[in-house]
Amino acid sequence: MRDRFKNMLSVSPFNISLIIVIIITILYLMNNPFFNFMELKTLDMRFLSRGVRAPGPETVIAVIDEKSLTELGRWPWSRSTIAKLVDVLKEDGAKTIGFDIVFAEPDEHSTLGQIAELSDNIKQIGVRDSRIYRLLDDKRRESDTDTILAESIKKAGNVTLGYFFYTTRKDISHLSKKTIEKNAEYISDSKFQIIQYIGKPHEAPAIKAFAAAPNIAPLSEAAENSGYFNAFPDIDGTNRWSPLTIKFEGSYYPSLSLAVLEQYKEWPMMSLVVAEYGIEGIMMGEIGIPTDEAGRIFVNYLGPAGTFPYYSVTDIVHGRLNKDIFKDKIVLVGATATGIYDLRVTPFSAVYPGIEIHATVIDNILHENFIKRPGWTAIIDIFAIIFFGLITVPFLSRVKAVTGMLFSLLLIIAYVFINRYVFTGCNLWLNMVYPVFTILVVYVGITIYRYITEEREKKKIRGTFQYYLSGPVIEEMLKDPSKLKLGGEKKDLSVLFSDIRGFTTISEKLSPEELVRLLNEYLTVMTDLVFKHGGLLDKYMGDAIMAVFGAPIDEPDHPERGCKTALSMMEELRKLQKKWADEERPILNIGIGVNTGDMVVGNMGSEMRFDYTVMGDNVNLGSRLEGINKEYGTNIVISEYTYERVKDDFFCRELDSVRVKGKVLPVKIYELMGEKKDSEKWEEYVSVFEEGLAKYKQGLWNEAIILFRKVLEIQPGDAPSGLYIRRCEELKQAPPEGEWDGVYTMTKK
Repeated sequence: MRDRFKNMLSVSPFNISLIIVIIITILYLMNNPFFNFMELKTLDMRFLSRGVRAPGPETVIAVIDEKSLTELGRWPWSRSTIAKLVDVLKEDGAKTIGFDIVFAEPDEHSTLGQIAELSDNIKQIGVRDSRIYRLLDDKRRESDTDTILAESIKKAGNVTLGYFFYTTRKDISHLSKKTIEKNAEYISDSKFQIIQYIGKPHEAPAIKAFAAAPNIAPLSEAAENSGYFNAFPDIDGTNRWSPLTIKFEGSYYPSLSLAVLEQYKEWPMMSLVVAEYGIEGIMMGEIGIPTDEAGRIFVNYLGPAGTFPYYSVTDIVHGRLNKDIFKDKIVLVGATATGIYDLRVTPFSAVYPGIEIHATVIDNILHENFIKRPGWTAIIDIFAIIFFGLITVPFLSRVKAVTGMLFSLLLIIAYVFINRYVFTGCNLWLNMVYPVFTILVVYVGITIYRYITEEREKKKIRGTFQYYLSGPVIEEMLKDPSKLKLGGEKKDLSVLFSDIRGFTTISEKLSPEELVRLLNEYLTVMTDLVFKHGGLLDKYMGDAIMAVFGAPIDEPDHPERGCKTALSMMEELRKLQKKWADEERPILNIGIGVNTGDMVVGNMGSEMRFDYTVMGDNVNLGSRLEGINKEYGTNIVISEYTYERVKDDFFCRELDSVRVKGKVLPVKIYELMGEKKDSEKWEEYVSVFEEGLAKYKQGLWNEAIILFRKVLEIQPGDAPSGLYIRRCEELKQAPPEGEWDGVYTMTKK
């Protein structure tokens, strides 16, 4: 039981991923502010990638732009100008007119004061002419622009005015209680009359206001409806949400967008739906408007500024537009001119008119084009966190870091595209940040775990093999350390043995220090050549070197690597010989044997201590080939098995068929002379040598002697030819018993 519990608590990639998934799920359920902020930023990107979408034809905007200010004068305009705008829009068939402007103070007009003063003066001097008083009354009415605007609004019968709420106590410090109560009366007709409760009645967490800043009394009384136009940007200053209701003095009030729509839809039954957790939504006739618990709608922006049609106020009041443009339309009036521009930040732009946000909300509701985030999306979000957190474990725990990173990135890209498709095609908001963050953290966690757990094993391997293999070969081994477990396997390999000729005699003539210095210089150069060609330095045996090619890393061209190493050794040895001669030091010469075939390779030894090495008959044959060089006076001898694999690339001459000590079957041996590209150096005398060897195998001793002597004429000092001349002379004196097979039996190693 204890072992089972211990296994459950043991560190593994799966357990690490499970912990990460649990932590991220808890952060999701806790509504972590940082991740929520990042999610909103990804929503902005989804809006931008979706592009511009055409709004419905119902809503247009009358803008107070630079052109209007140039022609109609600086802002604020006389209320009579606004009245004319209302009159023209009504005449042109506008169904609803909404003002994103508050007329909170009476219009300041000096003419009214002058008329009042003139009237008093006339009364004081005793003028009794009624015509003068009628004229003054007419002028007074013409100058009372607030009344003019109120009359136009009343006559139009389709105007919704905007106002704003004070949402902090600091904002109302200058207001008396009486003023607050009076202002509340001006907007009281617009509040929600019907509130539906689902379940236990609950105090909805809506935005609360402490006072209203309404339009002046004549205008408030004349307007058909009113709504607030407060905006509440997110922490980064971006306006993504539009509050459709604000709570004030125990009642809920609709926004300007809702108030305009209520009038446009000809006063459908509108109710606020409140659930136990907060506001469920708003019902406007048959249209259900989804909101968050605070009564906010997520604005489904359709594009940058100018997505809705703009018409300059000056063009409207001067009758420059087609009369049918505003027929049966919602006309929103607001500012875009510099200085009075109601600037907002939105996902599409940092410069976006507030009036167009109202237009967007109206369009969203009219066409029920909402960004939806129902409660069940939380289940999908959590499932995505769990799915991506655990599905990646089997793959990431087996591949290297770069491959894992590419896999994680592809997974992220796939999820982002799916998420974007759901957002664009279904207007459904699924969380993007948490699943993506899960993939990244799981990748990092597993990568760190693998680094910590595998680095010790790799360090051990590096420490074991750094003196026997080149750096690149060690790195290849580290990709699959499991291959280095205790035990061996049968593989096709090439083995190289080299030994110094007469080393015992040389060592007797040198002091220990000189001997070590000479041997180290030689072994360093030879070892570097083994590493250069991808070989494994199996071991040093005194002055001898044993190297393996094709293990531990599979190298199909291991015979060629072995031969190139042997030739390189001889080339570098000649340079060393010249150097030693100049330094008046002993001259070393070596013999090299190369064999190819099946060998057993692996870690041989005990669990506590083992060596990575090769063994088998073919290894022994390689050792014998190195010793054969003494017999033939050569430097490099390879077996027929190696020769068959390299004969197309290297120039070799057949030396003999021998029966080495400990072997029954004969083996053909070849002298490795160089690469095929340099064959012209040896072709002339080698061809003659091979003719002599053929005669030798046929038992034609005299003919063979003649050919071998010819070789010596072409290539004086050719040791194998001198050897065969002596053999032929001996065989002539003492012919072999029985049938001659041309095989030479070695009697020593």
